[in-house]
Amino acid sequence: MSAADLARLQFAATTGIHWLFVILTMGLVPLVAIMHTRAALSRDPATRATWERMTRFWGQMYVVNYAVGIATGLVMEFQFGLSWSGLSKFAGNVFGAPLALETLIAFFAESTFLGMWIFGWGRLRRGVHVALIWLVALTAYASAYWIMVANGFLQHPVGHELRDGVAYLTDFVALLTNDSALIALQHVALAALTTGGVFVAGVSAWHFLRHTGEARLFRASLRLGLWVSTIASFFVVVVGEQQRPVIAATQPMKEAVIRGSGVAELQERLAAEHGPGNYVPWEESVRFSMDAMTLIGNTVSTITLIALVLVWKDRVVRWRPVAWVLVAMIPFPFLASVGGWVVREVGRQPWLVYGELTVEEALSNVSRSSLLVSCAAFITLFLALATTNWTLITRFARKGPDATQLGVTEPLPPPGGGPEPEERQPVATY
Repeated sequence: MSAADLARLQFAATTGIHWLFVILTMGLVPLVAIMHTRAALSRDPATRATWERMTRFWGQMYVVNYAVGIATGLVMEFQFGLSWSGLSKFAGNVFGAPLALETLIAFFAESTFLGMWIFGWGRLRRGVHVALIWLVALTAYASAYWIMVANGFLQHPVGHELRDGVAYLTDFVALLTNDSALIALQHVALAALTTGGVFVAGVSAWHFLRHTGEARLFRASLRLGLWVSTIASFFVVVVGEQQRPVIAATQPMKEAVIRGSGVAELQERLAAEHGPGNYVPWEESVRFSMDAMTLIGNTVSTITLIALVLVWKDRVVRWRPVAWVLVAMIPFPFLASVGGWVVREVGRQPWLVYGELTVEEALSNVSRSSLLVSCAAFITLFLALATTNWTLITRFARKGPDATQLGVTEPLPPPGGGPEPEERQPVATY
């Protein structure tokens, strides 16, 4: 493999793995916020206790995924300087601001609010504590907005002018309102909600299949997960189709590859406009990913709708084959999202900034051997983090609410010394 191929493989693998953390984080946090709000607003002590335990159970898995995902996200920033210094030189004046804002929001504001929420159980007023988890959700989606603004510029560079081969920002509003960013953000947000809803519904169905108890808690979780995933999965298909005209207008080659016609004519036109070269992306990969994403999206939408109907009179949990389907469906939204990422990123090749900067031009002057070492190291590290993350999530999901650590404290030892209690006690309810 060439140096360019290794750099692309490294970035594709690390970004793809990181994205699996992101989509679950974005998908789970609104559901956890809804659960916490429901607990805070309930006047019935039993109902409040159920929804509070739901919040802690699902919130713990969210926190684990967020914490490990942060480690993978840190690496993404460094790769631009490590392997793609040409991008920084060409578009740093435009590209840098959204990335900096995303970093400030994700690694400072969001992390701060989340830390306060984690350690606020039993210590903060009910309204303040609930507001914190909604602020976490808000900053998560604000972070996604800024990263999509940056990515949208790569897909369709707007709001700038070129001076001596360097892009300079001239219209910040155009950058913020880029259709390639805004419609894609809607698609990403709905895909994340679908992922979170399917995850909650699938884990809840598993507990019913295993008769682990907590029927009231997991019945409420199942209903919430199905409602969210049914609505989100329907609209994710609708918004996905709304991207097609934008792609056709801004990246006609990608649309031609997806459609399977007009590729040769566009290759000739692009060669005449930009000089000799291959302007056709990896057709099989793009088309297969598009077909897989579409098929999975429609399948998830159909199954969740059927399961939501079967929630009536608890048929969804009494009919075991349906419950098993919900469990088996947990990976589907992740696979569909990876397919969408491949279409978006691979489909614009050979451009890094569409129509203005190619991948080869953006590549750093790094030796093939150095890239080989860093590629192997990064991929190994990311796979280890992903394995750790899903091992922990699976362990907490299987153990159920009784094993939840979020929202519990170690009691203080009695005055004057003495042995500490052996078991942790839950923090007092509001």
